[in-house]
Amino acid sequence: MPSAREPRPTRDPLQARELRPLPVPAGPQASTVLPALRRALDGDGPALLPVAPDGDTSTVEAMDVSTPLRSGEDDPADPTALVIATSGSTGTPKGVLLPASALRASAEATHRGLGGPGHWLLAMPAHHIAGIQVLVRALLAKTPLEAVDASAGFRPDRFAAAARRTLAAPGRHYTALVPTQLRRILDDPEASAALCEFDAVLLGGAATPPALREQATAAGVRVVTTYGMSETAGGCVYDGVPLDGVRLHVEAAEDGSGPVALAGPTLARGYRGQDVASAFRDGWFHTGDLGRVNGDRLEILGRADDVIITGGVNVAPVLVERVLTEHPGVREACVLGVDDPEWGQAVVAAVVPTDPEAPPPVADLRRSVRERAGAPSTPKRIEFLAELPLRGPGKPDRRSLRATLGQ
Repeated sequence: MPSAREPRPTRDPLQARELRPLPVPAGPQASTVLPALRRALDGDGPALLPVAPDGDTSTVEAMDVSTPLRSGEDDPADPTALVIATSGSTGTPKGVLLPASALRASAEATHRGLGGPGHWLLAMPAHHIAGIQVLVRALLAKTPLEAVDASAGFRPDRFAAAARRTLAAPGRHYTALVPTQLRRILDDPEASAALCEFDAVLLGGAATPPALREQATAAGVRVVTTYGMSETAGGCVYDGVPLDGVRLHVEAAEDGSGPVALAGPTLARGYRGQDVASAFRDGWFHTGDLGRVNGDRLEILGRADDVIITGGVNVAPVLVERVLTEHPGVREACVLGVDDPEWGQAVVAAVVPTDPEAPPPVADLRRSVRERAGAPSTPKRIEFLAELPLRGPGKPDRRSLRATLGQ
């Protein structure tokens, strides 16, 4: 792959660039897309829309691949390499226009932050930004890509097998996981032992419960929590600290919390089909998340539109989830607001118990929240589930839960 100092292939600036779907196979076959990804990064191939291996026709249609990139969606000097479809948490998915420079800047800053290029193990679907960036990092590091066999879903034993292949190569070793995967690995002694041998384990895609991170650290796993999104070419804040070149701003209120904005070389150029996007203003991406800075580290408090207003009091779901998941009887939790005639919104919690046959007493959970987060944050109702519905790379599907729990 040409270095950053080498001239890019020239092309007719008046010729609109094609957008082509890129079905990314799961597991080891994901490496078959590397040549196309390399051409997209170098600017001598079409822009690519990564999609699930079945082709994901709804995403292809939503991104209008029959129409070339429009004015403002591409730049011959810095070609749009990828169009990443968001997971659609707030409605119709948007196509994030990622120039090659943003993808390279993200991967290179990641390697600098972790101690240098290394061998990467792909453990998540590569049509999402977190997965496709593993492929980009492997390309830039010029190391072979290993991947977990996901033909039967994510299984710790298959992770352990793929980890052994990755760790056999000399040098540094990295992987990226979502919290649900980490939790399953820690429950499996062989997979957990293999994970401990990686020089860094990036953890993102969803909020990481502090109790889970503490468990991983106690087991010897070198966890690095990441914060970012498709619009920032993936994680751009590691363990609360921005990567090289990334700028962070929190418009803090009296309590120190406020909307989070990000800027820097990893930023997307906008959205497909949107000449003006309100989220991209004055060189900043306004994330829609709430956060606060503790010392020199960013703490994310969740989506602004997930804040629950109950009886006139604002409740951040993530703070309630932290209290719940610190209880030994709770494996996972998701807190949301449902319409309530008395309170406006009622705080409701979906809880996955550690032992499905012996869930923790509801009264104990409510008491813990009341004592540590205050009475308004106390769930009016707690429902036990076998598992949380997920979307995207591993985020709880709040819309699905709200439809279920709001009944």
